[in-house]
Amino acid sequence: MTSDIPGLTVAQGGSVLRIQLNRPDKRNAIDDTMVAGLINTIVEAGTDESVRVILLDGAGDHFCSGADIVKRNGGDGKRPRAGSIQRRLPAQAHRLIPVMLESQTPIVCAVRGWAAGIGMGLALAADVTVVADDARFWAPYCSRGFTPDAGVSWLLPRRIGEMRARRMLILGEQIDGHRAAEWGLIERSVPSDAVTSEAEKVAGELAAGPTVALGLTKWLLHSGQSAPFDAHLRNEAFAMELSSRSEDFREGLSAFSNKRRAEFTGR
Repeated sequence: MTSDIPGLTVAQGGSVLRIQLNRPDKRNAIDDTMVAGLINTIVEAGTDESVRVILLDGAGDHFCSGADIVKRNGGDGKRPRAGSIQRRLPAQAHRLIPVMLESQTPIVCAVRGWAAGIGMGLALAADVTVVADDARFWAPYCSRGFTPDAGVSWLLPRRIGEMRARRMLILGEQIDGHRAAEWGLIERSVPSDAVTSEAEKVAGELAAGPTVALGLTKWLLHSGQSAPFDAHLRNEAFAMELSSRSEDFREGLSAFSNKRRAEFTGR
């Protein structure tokens, strides 16, 4: 599975689909074409049985400095008409983050340098995010005179608590990768030169895992954020029914009985 999308490099190696933000001269600032490409690629990966995990990273020294708001707001000489934001967001950034959260394909994110604005949103929406100790997370919205988007004001307090989220969203506090891991904003931080290898290791572990069970567990975690307890229990029963019908379930039982390591095929 490969795609030719301006600003993105998409390539598949085995069962791992790698999506790289590729505008290093702009610190990988995301434009509308890239958002559409990310949405389409992740949706397509979710229905491609050869893809068992997605690895998302950025070219160069930075993961993503946010949305290319200069280009969007008249930097090309064309100022959008009033109301363009509320018309555009539901199909763009506000479509991308739910696609990441709802996809049953696990997503691993590797972050170096800046993860600002929607860049931080991508890191929050991934299932496992590995960051450099000296990476920089920043929610620059209020300091630029506007408000959060990409679900950041929903995701952030659920990850790090309301008070810490206020410090980042209202006061504009920047935190490094080490503190982000301490706060639970992301999964782990490592030295900068180990980010790629660690993220690839995690992606490899997920690619070799029980794909059906992993996808349904991801669904349960996301749907459980808003489902009443009784509804969540019904979802758990549904997921158990599906996963127990998979070939990987039978392999897991066989491996347990024979005291060996399971070899999952993703089916």
